[in-house]
Amino acid sequence: MSERVEEKEIEKNAEKIRLQSRIDNKGWKKWGPYLTERQWGTVREDYSQSGYAWGSVTHDMARSKAYRWGEEGIGGISDNKQHICFALAFWNHNDRILKERFFGLTPAESNHGEDVKEIYFYQDSTPTHSYQKMLYKYPHSSFPYEKLIKESKKRSRLEPEYELLDTGIFDNNDYFDITIAYAKADEQDILIKITVENRSKMPAPLTVLPTIWFRNTWSWGYDNYKHKPTLTGIGKSVIEVNHRLVGHFNLYAEDAKEILFCDNETNFEKLYKSPKQSPYAKDGINDYIVNQKRTSVNPEAVGTKASVHYDDVIPANGKKEYRLRFTNTSPEKPFEDFDVLFEKRLLEADEFYAPLQKDIADEKLKSIQRQAYAGMLWTKQWYYYNVHEWLKGDPSTPRPDANRKEGRNSSWKHLYTSNILSMPDKWEYPWFAAWDLAFHTLPLARLDPDFAKRQLMVILREYYMHPNGQIPAYEWSFSDVNPPVHAWATWKVYEIDKEANGGVGDTVFLERVFHKLLLNFTWWVNLKDENGNNIFGGGFLGMDNIGVFDRSADLPTGGHLEQADGTGWMAMYCLNMLRIACEISLKNPVYQDMASKFFEHFLHISGAMQSLGDNNVSLWDETDQFYYDMLHKPNGDAELLKIRSMVGLIPLFAVEVLTPDLLEKLPVFKRRVEWVLKNRPDLAGLVSSWYNPGKGETRLLSTLRGHRMKMILKRMFDEKEFLSDFGVRSLSKYHKDHPYVFKHDGGIIQVDYTPAEATGDMFGGNSNWRGPIWFPMNYLILDSLDKFHGYYGKDFKVEFPSESGNSVNLREAAEGVAKRLLALFIPDTNKKIPMYGEYEKFQKDTLFNKNHLFFEYFDGDTGKGLGANHQTGWTGLIAEIIRHLHEKEE
Repeated sequence: MSERVEEKEIEKNAEKIRLQSRIDNKGWKKWGPYLTERQWGTVREDYSQSGYAWGSVTHDMARSKAYRWGEEGIGGISDNKQHICFALAFWNHNDRILKERFFGLTPAESNHGEDVKEIYFYQDSTPTHSYQKMLYKYPHSSFPYEKLIKESKKRSRLEPEYELLDTGIFDNNDYFDITIAYAKADEQDILIKITVENRSKMPAPLTVLPTIWFRNTWSWGYDNYKHKPTLTGIGKSVIEVNHRLVGHFNLYAEDAKEILFCDNETNFEKLYKSPKQSPYAKDGINDYIVNQKRTSVNPEAVGTKASVHYDDVIPANGKKEYRLRFTNTSPEKPFEDFDVLFEKRLLEADEFYAPLQKDIADEKLKSIQRQAYAGMLWTKQWYYYNVHEWLKGDPSTPRPDANRKEGRNSSWKHLYTSNILSMPDKWEYPWFAAWDLAFHTLPLARLDPDFAKRQLMVILREYYMHPNGQIPAYEWSFSDVNPPVHAWATWKVYEIDKEANGGVGDTVFLERVFHKLLLNFTWWVNLKDENGNNIFGGGFLGMDNIGVFDRSADLPTGGHLEQADGTGWMAMYCLNMLRIACEISLKNPVYQDMASKFFEHFLHISGAMQSLGDNNVSLWDETDQFYYDMLHKPNGDAELLKIRSMVGLIPLFAVEVLTPDLLEKLPVFKRRVEWVLKNRPDLAGLVSSWYNPGKGETRLLSTLRGHRMKMILKRMFDEKEFLSDFGVRSLSKYHKDHPYVFKHDGGIIQVDYTPAEATGDMFGGNSNWRGPIWFPMNYLILDSLDKFHGYYGKDFKVEFPSESGNSVNLREAAEGVAKRLLALFIPDTNKKIPMYGEYEKFQKDTLFNKNHLFFEYFDGDTGKGLGANHQTGWTGLIAEIIRHLHEKEE
């Protein structure tokens, strides 16, 4: 797209104008869906002696306990520092508690780790949240809290999870569809519409409680925060909101029954059998509504938490709409222009997405892509964690156990986060995860490049990154090691942003990230190349149970691992840094020296992979034609761990093409490349090249070339091994009939092909890399195939699938994999949507399947969605895949 066309589009595109007004999370982005969906059970709220976060604050405690580090809610919004919060609560007149937060199981209650047990969908959002909408399905009958726990505890690791649909509570359509929608009239003027639709043939009562409250900053003993903000009721229709940092606001409610007030403070009497600090504690509104306890709310209509109270009987197949307005103005008629503004913001949202989807004719694909984008935007969260304060405890609270100072995250005292971050899943993973975040930024860059770039930069700031250069992994253990994909994501986001800006790239962004990544690269080289031979370890590297052992722990055999994936990742890291350095060099030639450095470092890593590991034993097995991890034992023996897994495919990701056009613009780097190729024949053999008359030589840098590349592709495209009907598996199906057996200390450790949930306890059993399909790895495969195609061209052919006789070029093979991934979301020839498995409600009921879930991973045989089911984080990459498929077809 030309710069002129882009400018014309912006002129008539209101959302783009809003995005361009400022690049930070203020202005139109000051208010957004920044609440989490689960604050209980997180590391941040854990002050226990045991360090068992799931038991420190439970779901049952959550309604009564004031949180220290963040707030949760259903369909909630807040300001960008979560001082003022708004969310919805409901009561169906049968439940024992209000529905103020989504329910799910802890790892101890479930047979496959923590799992939310609710049905909800993120349906729409613009990047500034000028318009956003989600849907929650709330049953008429008592929510089956106890049944879900009881039945789940009965199940073994070999059985599937017990889901909410399995209880039968939705069988007769006795439920409410509750749509929560927001439209901004201005930066700090938000219209709120709750639409309740009764899907039953019978009328049913419902209490709706739009709730506003302050994050508790005053109870922890800090002088700077001793001031308590106030909510004050004016009749039945207005709540005045006063916060010294955020300002003065009004929440207007239309046709409310009453307004209820309490305080966002812990009910010490209930939880700890000690005196209350407030007579109207956090659970006061719950007790007033459910238990008819009139003394639990403040009759003076003041507090730090308040709910607008609506009570209605919703007619059979009927609906009811509730309207509110949260604003820093004082309009005489707050609802006069309500519907007009809502319609306008929806039209602007359509206008924003139209150019992004202009090449997609299929309305189903448009819906999948737009809801993927919506999920990416809804799963933003204000993430707050000051590790130093967390370790020592607060002045007004009991001092934590002394062992805490040497325990979890104690070496990360510098870490202080207070940012809007993209979460993997705001219930199952309500904390940033470093390598997940890298993948999130690609679809986000299509919507809001500035936000995507800030995500990549902030995690490298001095208050995140360790002084030694390590990038923090996630709050359960910041010291865990994730794959080094940050440089790759940085380059991809730069390319997306450059394309959107008419070919003008943000090299300042590249340069800022590059400097920080130099520190991280050095950390990797110093700590993970144990013997200085360019063969790397790294630990579990994100793929939890993929190996024989828990790769994040000490090996039961002693010794150490040399990892094909760790080494492949580092080769890829070198090439990503090389490409970034080349791009910056076009503006600042000094960076050609850094390009030369990464060129040579890549050659040394590639050479080590091509030839020998320690003890003259190669990571490449000539018999199997595949890469494996190597175990080095304390007695000096070495052994390949012959598991055909994603570990052996990762070397495919290390690929870059140097064109003659690029090299001509970088004369210093070009001379160095030519010198190395002339004077180091041992390294020159690692670089492929072809001569294009009139243009010069194009060079391929890759750990896989020629024979080895063909062998890896042959195995990857084999339907008896890695290639599923729904993408590339994480473990070869070969191991279904040929499990890998490792003998140790008189016993055996066995790795089987396990296409669905994990059958073992490694990493809590809530993740499985022994057969399922994972989007991030599949996306990297697609990206690598496209790069190889850029070098080899359309005449280089492979069989896809292997042994099928169907000969395609590498771009066509990539499209073949992409279409299999897309097949997870769309009805097959039997009109079944693979990811919804056996659930007829999702297969046949349009009230369910017109909406889309985004699962964490998928069954390697059937395509059934597994794990977290709102992980638009990296499964949101389907939006990019849909885009690329249509670009390719065009």
